[in-house]
Amino acid sequence: MHYWRTRLRGLGIYAFTQAPTLGVDTQPTGVGAYVSSAPPHQCIRLASQFCGTLVHDDEGIILLVFKTYSYFERTKDSMEIRKVGVIGCGLMGSGIAQTCAQAGYETIVREVAQDFLDKGMARIQGAWDMMLQKGKINEEQARDYKNHLRGTLDTKDLADCDLVIEAVIENMEEKLRLFPALDNALKPEALILSNTSSLNITQMGAVTKRADKVCGLHFFNPAPVMKLVEIVRTISTSDETVETVRAFAKSLGKTPVVAKDTAGFIVNFLLIPYLLAAIRMYENGLASKEDIDTAMKLGCGYPMGPLTLLDYVGLDTTLWAAEALYEEFKEPLYAPSPLLRRMVNSGMLGRKSGRGFYEY
Repeated sequence: MHYWRTRLRGLGIYAFTQAPTLGVDTQPTGVGAYVSSAPPHQCIRLASQFCGTLVHDDEGIILLVFKTYSYFERTKDSMEIRKVGVIGCGLMGSGIAQTCAQAGYETIVREVAQDFLDKGMARIQGAWDMMLQKGKINEEQARDYKNHLRGTLDTKDLADCDLVIEAVIENMEEKLRLFPALDNALKPEALILSNTSSLNITQMGAVTKRADKVCGLHFFNPAPVMKLVEIVRTISTSDETVETVRAFAKSLGKTPVVAKDTAGFIVNFLLIPYLLAAIRMYENGLASKEDIDTAMKLGCGYPMGPLTLLDYVGLDTTLWAAEALYEEFKEPLYAPSPLLRRMVNSGMLGRKSGRGFYEY
């Protein structure tokens, strides 16, 4: 028998149970005692969503009869994650770091320059300030999130991380320089994950001495909000790595899907041709940008049109993804259009630059 101690991430709620070592589908019986600073309605919601029946005693302690461990467990085929590193504090890196800190992980984010780090940390703090103003979190939670996050300019500060997620520029040469440096800096058992949206992760793992501990974990923008993550498995990635990353993703409140390491994975393999077709339609004068977006929103029920989505994703990111897909498959539908290249070369990258297909 073993005692299991698990946190409801980000809410200061802890569970203590006595149960045998568990596999993924095991459904133990027993009682977990929770001591919480979270509002009761949040406890009740989380209990009903993840665990089972909720009972209060006279001292205000929340008791829970567990139905399943499918959310909380660390399976026998996975390792425990306590400290997370994030490389890059840009739009995606800061969102990933924010997500990990909110989930209760000790999180350290590394940048190459102090001004980049300051900008990213300010973006995260601004998000928490907004959540506090809207009543989505209380002051205690805001302090707790902040206490779980710190920045650095030194890769050596990541040495004791259990898992590191790189979110640097979508450029293979840059990633191939980074991965050996991480391999040398991290402890041998640490996992190295890439947030790339389309680049070859097998190639990244091959420049390390731990290819079995390398895989993709592709978040979507904005990372704290979007529920999906893609786990990308290379031919060298071990089962333990996949299961550890799957459990980690679920602990962040995400829904993971697993894809093979082919360009575009699942989402971009399907999405990029659609976006490129919209650019070609606009470039060839077949319809106005407003009508293209309106048609897809009202005709297909999409939340936004393709040209608005391109501005949101970033035209440079879309170009890099399209180039990776075309390089691998050599299919015309993946070939970037001349207009997309010209816009990126002109610095028209979408919302992040203030101008793309629309002005912001």
